Amino acid sequence: MSDVFQFLNVARNPGEKVPAAERKIVFKEIYSPLSKGDAGEQAGRCLSCGNPYCEWECPVHNYIPNWLQLVQEGKLFEAAELSHKTNSLPEICGRVCPQDRLCEGACTLNQGGFGAVSIGSVEKYITDTAFKQGWRPDMSNVIWTDKKVAVIGAGPAGLGCADILVRNGVKPVVFDRYEQIGGLLTYGIPEFKLEKEVMQTRREVMEGMGIEFRLNTEIGRDISIEELLRDYDAVFMGMGAYKYMKGGFAGEELPGVLEALPFLINNVRNNMGTLPEGEAYVSMEGKRVVVLGGGDTSMDCNRTSIRQGAKSVICAYRRDEANMPGSKREVANAKEEGVVFNWNSQPVGIEQNADGSLKLKLVTTQLGAPDEKGRRKPEVVAGSEVGIDCDHVIVAFGFQAEAASWFEGQSIKTDDWGRTVAPFKQQFKHQTSNPKVFAGGDQVRGADLVVRAVYEGRQAAEGILEYLNVW
Repeated sequence: MSDVFQFLNVARNPGEKVPAAERKIVFKEIYSPLSKGDAGEQAGRCLSCGNPYCEWECPVHNYIPNWLQLVQEGKLFEAAELSHKTNSLPEICGRVCPQDRLCEGACTLNQGGFGAVSIGSVEKYITDTAFKQGWRPDMSNVIWTDKKVAVIGAGPAGLGCADILVRNGVKPVVFDRYEQIGGLLTYGIPEFKLEKEVMQTRREVMEGMGIEFRLNTEIGRDISIEELLRDYDAVFMGMGAYKYMKGGFAGEELPGVLEALPFLINNVRNNMGTLPEGEAYVSMEGKRVVVLGGGDTSMDCNRTSIRQGAKSVICAYRRDEANMPGSKREVANAKEEGVVFNWNSQPVGIEQNADGSLKLKLVTTQLGAPDEKGRRKPEVVAGSEVGIDCDHVIVAFGFQAEAASWFEGQSIKTDDWGRTVAPFKQQFKHQTSNPKVFAGGDQVRGADLVVRAVYEGRQAAEGILEYLNVW
């Protein structure tokens, strides 16, 4: 049979998944990497569509059919080079992107019911394997300038910005308050989705390219913004969105009610052996846990609690499964690992029981008319309130950006939601109201996907290069 019809006799293969009974007791990635042969077979399933929908649905517009073809032809280093043309962190995005809602969801094979090409798994294979075989980004043609840029935040936006700057001969110096690079890639995403050695390898690669990292350094505490503006030709801010969104119901401040992000960061730091002195490890071992929310952060809390040895984990979300914002793949993995989902369940309060445990009050909802964003609003069903006894409630309603203490003094504007105003469409892309300062990622758009933060960091770097007359 012709290779054109390989999709008919080769099944979709995202990599062997570790059985739930084995994976739910360890903090390790759950998908085995593709072998060279498996990666080639998956790449060979691509139909090389004349109008590649996968490419258009990818926020960084990866040249997906092109690097799939290179993998099929065994040209690994060429595939790695092409993959990095559009994406500064392809091995990360291959792991954490919700491909089911992006490139793989748009794949023609998926639309036809044949199972999408395993784009994310192949993307991960390309860079992981190329790095192991010694490939590194080609910097031989870089012409160095005398310009240098301070990058605040070593998360996906900051790393994307630094990548484009250094490739164009501008020295990036990346500042971050944590002890390792990655931001939430390191501290907010659990190891069962992204093992931390992956970020360490990326750091070594970026340092080899000429990017300098100054870690354990917080702007406004260890170094002032005035110093950065004085000593650097421009500043990029990629500080993310860390402000906790509350539910606004009674009992949120009770002992045993936890914020999602500090819980996840605490767990990762414990696993890495970097818990700050005096900070206790927060474990769900033997506990009855309820996680509130339906996004990927909620899934991370669910699956982390399972691995910590929770007695039970319930995830309550106010809409139905079809309308949840998180990755369907992550929901399926959580179900396999023992998480129970209460759909159409909205919290209205938390009380403390006599024994110190908690009673979470939930009401049943039904979906009504669409809101201003087109999503159907959950409406409470009268007389439906129930109580669930538990030991911990983890609130995972999402995060917002917020202004740093020094924004006002530097005339950096934010909108009503705390997002930094730095539009794409202007003379210098992603420039803030302070002409020497640029911003991108979650800090500008609010909590969103890793891949979109990478894209905006790269776009902001292009704005900086034009501002500095390097382009």
